[in-house]
Amino acid sequence: MPRRPRPTPILSALSVLSSLSLITVLTAAPATAVPGSSGSSGVPEIPGSSGAAAPERYEGSVEVVDGAAEDQEVITGQVFDDTDRDSSLGTTEPGVAGVRVSNGVDVVTTDADGRYSLPARDNMSVFVTQPAGWQVPVDASNFAQFSYEHYPEGSPDLTYGGLEPTGPVPTAVNFPLVASETTGRPDQSCAIAADTQTYDRTELGYAARGVPADLAARDDYAGCGVLLLGDNVGDDLSLNQDMKQLYADANGPVRALPGNHDIDYDAADDTNSTDTYRRDFGAPYYSYDVGDVHVVALDNIVYHGDDGTGNGGYDEKISAEQLTWLRNDLATVDDDTRVVVAAHAPIVNYTEVVTDNAAELYEILADRPDAVTVGGHTHTRESLLAGERRAEWADHDQSPVQQLPHDQFVAGAVSGDWYSGELNANGLPHAYTQDAAEPGVLTLQFTGTDLREYYTVRNEEPTHQFLTGINSPTWRTWAADARRGQDADKAGEAPAAIDPLDVPVADLAGGDSYLTTSFFNGSTDATVSVRIDDGEELEAKLTQPAQGEALNKGWEYTETVSATHNLRSTGNVAQASPHVWRLALPSDLEVGPHTAEVTGTDRHGREFTETVEFTVTG
Repeated sequence: MPRRPRPTPILSALSVLSSLSLITVLTAAPATAVPGSSGSSGVPEIPGSSGAAAPERYEGSVEVVDGAAEDQEVITGQVFDDTDRDSSLGTTEPGVAGVRVSNGVDVVTTDADGRYSLPARDNMSVFVTQPAGWQVPVDASNFAQFSYEHYPEGSPDLTYGGLEPTGPVPTAVNFPLVASETTGRPDQSCAIAADTQTYDRTELGYAARGVPADLAARDDYAGCGVLLLGDNVGDDLSLNQDMKQLYADANGPVRALPGNHDIDYDAADDTNSTDTYRRDFGAPYYSYDVGDVHVVALDNIVYHGDDGTGNGGYDEKISAEQLTWLRNDLATVDDDTRVVVAAHAPIVNYTEVVTDNAAELYEILADRPDAVTVGGHTHTRESLLAGERRAEWADHDQSPVQQLPHDQFVAGAVSGDWYSGELNANGLPHAYTQDAAEPGVLTLQFTGTDLREYYTVRNEEPTHQFLTGINSPTWRTWAADARRGQDADKAGEAPAAIDPLDVPVADLAGGDSYLTTSFFNGSTDATVSVRIDDGEELEAKLTQPAQGEALNKGWEYTETVSATHNLRSTGNVAQASPHVWRLALPSDLEVGPHTAEVTGTDRHGREFTETVEFTVTG
């Protein structure tokens, strides 16, 4: 996604934060109260810290054996049990049979001695698919080491360096593994973090005190680790190593994908657009296994090439080469294995088909109805379910989707809405997203192949799942005026103050004043109910039912806490969200304070409750 308006927080706070070292800012900020919240219920089966000790970190690297291979047409080596953990194949270290190795197109499995042989290409990533019950090594920053980047001539002249020449095909490329009870367990939690997207050191500080600190305090995802869905930095690839350090204290191995802000913009075309990414992170697409789950990580950003302006643009598309690899990869995966396909850009989101050749991917996944796709990129939090229909999907000119064949999760964003808005009590930008969510991390929780997903907000307990305000005619008039002011002058004066939890008594008579709530883990298979004061429990209505209709968009469908904040400072407001519910307020509410108990039940039957206070004004 393009960079959105940058935040304009309090300058004194910014100057203090910018002087902090990353060591200082890695300390987690305390959780803050949700505006208007007076309590929340416990939530079952969403772990944070179990108190279990983390497994010993296995640091190491892929072994590239010096010298040129006798046959330059093939690349060979072994996958081996690194019993002494020195990343070098010893004479007594056994090979590991049946492990998948790929050159980015072909996929082979190792023989009884762990040996493999693949066709060699001039510019390729050679990578191993970590089997369940084994673990690849990590580097000093805790990023998984599973690929060898082969480029005999090296990258062309690139601002951020790209890949150094590797010379001819080496004598061997050996992939070390160690046995891991942790990755073999059927119960797995996979943390999915999208769009860390730090543009400078100040934003590195903001990021460090958010999701990375939260992950460091958890111990439930040691086997699966963390998957970063791209836009790891914001165009400045010199920040890659600093960004990696943010996740060095993660409880499990970290893997990454490239996004449209992680590419070498001065590359002539897509061929070299991920060269610096490959140098710092490894293969731009790959797969790995944990428990009964096969995770596929795709690069679906196709760069147009430098057009002389510093950024030639891109398409959200899966290359033909990757689709061939994907077919070959999945051909080796048992039918009863749960498949997760992750990419920077989602295949669809609630407003459109995002990946241009979505239909080709869905054709490959046609025999795997329980496959799920996961994306970032749009800085939204979405749980879209198989069977949903949206007019915008059906109208896509390249890959129309009449009905969603697989669940699609959009993972929110570590950066929220690009670190926008004023600073909160913890000294971090509120960064409310345009779909009325907050910065956070998605977790896919597996019991065997059974999946339960949940979203946790930066610096908050898992029970925090709502933003709730009052949407009235008075507020809608204010919002329209505020938007016009922002459109006229992006740096103009903030509009007059308005409280999103106030409603004038005169607005109640028309029946078009609503309590509006954003339920972060909500979907079309979730419910939201509201109890006002001591009244009966009333069912709220989902604003986007996804039954084939066009998007319901307008100020009347907008959650007001996040929108009010963004309209008064910086940040985007989409006037629509897939996880917003609303309930018409009773016309007979008296002037004065009132309470609303909001209960959301997600598609897995987990119940969340928060109470907000609002005021009817005279």
